Amino acid sequence: MSNHLVATNAPLAVDLDLSIIIPAYNEEERITPTLDSMSAFLSATSYRYEIVVVDDGSRDGTVALCRQLADRIPHLRVIATSPNRGKGHAVRVGMLAACGAVRVMCDADGSMPATELPKLLAPIAAGQATIAIGSRYVDGAAQHTQPMWRRAWSRLCNKVIQAALVPGVRDTQCGFKAFTAASADALFSRATINGWAFDLEVLAIAKRMGAQVAEVGVQWTDDKRSKVNPLKDLWKVVREAVTIKRNLRRGTYGLLVKA
Repeated sequence: MSNHLVATNAPLAVDLDLSIIIPAYNEEERITPTLDSMSAFLSATSYRYEIVVVDDGSRDGTVALCRQLADRIPHLRVIATSPNRGKGHAVRVGMLAACGAVRVMCDADGSMPATELPKLLAPIAAGQATIAIGSRYVDGAAQHTQPMWRRAWSRLCNKVIQAALVPGVRDTQCGFKAFTAASADALFSRATINGWAFDLEVLAIAKRMGAQVAEVGVQWTDDKRSKVNPLKDLWKVVREAVTIKRNLRRGTYGLLVKA
């Protein structure tokens, strides 16, 4: 398998233009507005698209609700996985099952409005990048109603791991990222992290494969019902970052370039 991901304007051999992957765990109370707004936006565009909800072993009615919503929301499909393994596993399943030429992950809480999609997709559409990641810390970004502890948690996560794994990327944890089909297949077929640090793993692999990554400023709104536990989850991210560094050093990802 090649160690390089190259931006290209050549058409990709896939059936759809765009796949939206939404990982979900116990999201019965939050996911309906997200799916409705995403569907409303996409249906007004010329994209041929699908919306893929990947349920991560929810214990509430998320799966049943999404299957019911599929009766009225076009191009919505649901992938139910069990048991609960983590957000990284759900995103990986969705990325590898998707049919789109471009595959976008976004969170179930709707913190990133669908109207930000064109901005995120622009570098890929222009052939300038194979990966575009939403960022809260570069030009054009705007954050609304984010509590200080969330901002500090995010910045600390980035500071802890940025230099060692993804130098030059200012916001690794924003839940809004787009990949060409080729880059998604190459990266997520190698990825192993199931938890919060899956973003770090994918970006670290991408950097070492020579991928062109564009960081795009986006508008982001905090959801007060966030499931992030600042102390517990920071420790998980650090622990997983250590695992990623070890995997890179040991050649777990099948890369020729040493970490």
